[in-house]
Amino acid sequence: MKRALLVLTLIAVFALVACAAPTAAPTSAPPTKAPVVEPTKAPVAQPTTAPAATKPPEATKPAAPTATTAAATKPPAPTATTAPRPTPPPGRVTVEFWHGLGKPLGDILEATVMDFNNSQTKYYVDAIYKGSYPDTMNAAIAAFRAGKAPNIVQMFEVGTATMMAAKGAIKPVYQLAQETGVTIDPKTYIPAVRGYYSEGGNMISMPLNSSTTIMYYNKDVFKKAGLDPEKPPKTWTELRTMAKQIMDTKSSTCAFSTAWLTWAQFENFSAIHNVPLATKANGMLGMDAELKFNSDLHVRHMQLLVDMQKEGTFKYGGRDSAPEPLFTSAECAIMHTSSGFRANVTLNAKFAWGVGMLPYYDDVPTAPKNSIIGGASLWVMNSPGRTADEYKAVAEFFKYISQPNVDAKWHQSTGYVPISLGGFDNTKASGFYDKNPGADIPYMQLTRTEPTENSMGLRLGDMPAIRIIIYEEMEKAFQGQQTAKQALDNAVKRGNELLRAFEKLYK
Repeated sequence: MKRALLVLTLIAVFALVACAAPTAAPTSAPPTKAPVVEPTKAPVAQPTTAPAATKPPEATKPAAPTATTAAATKPPAPTATTAPRPTPPPGRVTVEFWHGLGKPLGDILEATVMDFNNSQTKYYVDAIYKGSYPDTMNAAIAAFRAGKAPNIVQMFEVGTATMMAAKGAIKPVYQLAQETGVTIDPKTYIPAVRGYYSEGGNMISMPLNSSTTIMYYNKDVFKKAGLDPEKPPKTWTELRTMAKQIMDTKSSTCAFSTAWLTWAQFENFSAIHNVPLATKANGMLGMDAELKFNSDLHVRHMQLLVDMQKEGTFKYGGRDSAPEPLFTSAECAIMHTSSGFRANVTLNAKFAWGVGMLPYYDDVPTAPKNSIIGGASLWVMNSPGRTADEYKAVAEFFKYISQPNVDAKWHQSTGYVPISLGGFDNTKASGFYDKNPGADIPYMQLTRTEPTENSMGLRLGDMPAIRIIIYEEMEKAFQGQQTAKQALDNAVKRGNELLRAFEKLYK
């Protein structure tokens, strides 16, 4: 409920902006008109209260159904960095960058920011941890309303639709580049990343921590169960067979679990099998999209998870990142989760482990296609009194993090995918993949085919709330309260109601 209300608040606040101060649309925007702001994914910390300011008149919200969050295991809150933030040197143009990455990723991000600060003497980026993605979003809303928005804010990927609608609150990256004269070339990014954060070929936000869902598996458990530790399952049939063998041989107390279930088992599942999650190219071609994840194939997959739970080969460990400790603690032998989890596994797993691509149904002729990204991107926020020098500082920082050597270092340190073609090439040439087998799996999965309209990504309004709905209906199926088909039919119906409310607000 908290996340759904947060998103509705964001929509209402930025809807006011769109009516008052729209910005120029990209020259080659798609036929559907993009209106006013939004954002997606992670956990906790209190936002800094913005100074009091004149509040814009309250907008009347359309009656939109809200999702009641069912009881579920909450993911642990990211740990904030404890070291005091350095003071910006005098005389530099300083810009604020609010982010939602806790330890260890937040430390790596802040070190990257400091590398930029030390690379020149004119600009200074002050990276400030604001808690989880929802907490960061909440803080940004409060600051925007107070006329004190940060220069840069990190927003999760499924909020892209609403953020793109906030024309007066954000400055698109392509426009930032044009106005500052700083070159930020979209063609340097891998297609799956470029397409997700662009409109009409123009980049709207700056990719940063892009990830995709992959498979982690415990090689020690595989050996104990008599499985080949160098051959993770490629298909769902193989995964179920291996999971049964793990349980039958009592090699582990849990064979398989998945974190970020809606992202991994619905959004990425749809992309990999080249079936629509929604019409209109998953919302990329217009806000009048309708959800379609109750197809026969989706129901088949939901039923598989229900059946595996009943037979004891699958453990539902809760929402979002909550199941991840089941893998690092060696409780579950196979885990589907973000490629960005690699740093955590490297730090905490006390066993031999490997990675593989997500499995697919080998009787589906359209599979496997590329997976889609998760993670977050950086958005440039407008605010009263913002100077040209501040925008130039932001543009120079974006240019810096897009350099192949910087991208490669970020990728190698975190497990997030290299977002640029050069970042991958640099990493490969350095021998990193030879020394770290499987570290290239996320990139290979994202780029194994050219994206189709079903695997380009998604751009659906109020997607965080739709994810909550999917969790609620799916949990009822796991509890035996409804069938797999009923769960997906109900989720589609409720989700479409949210989409229509979003469309009504922005059209």
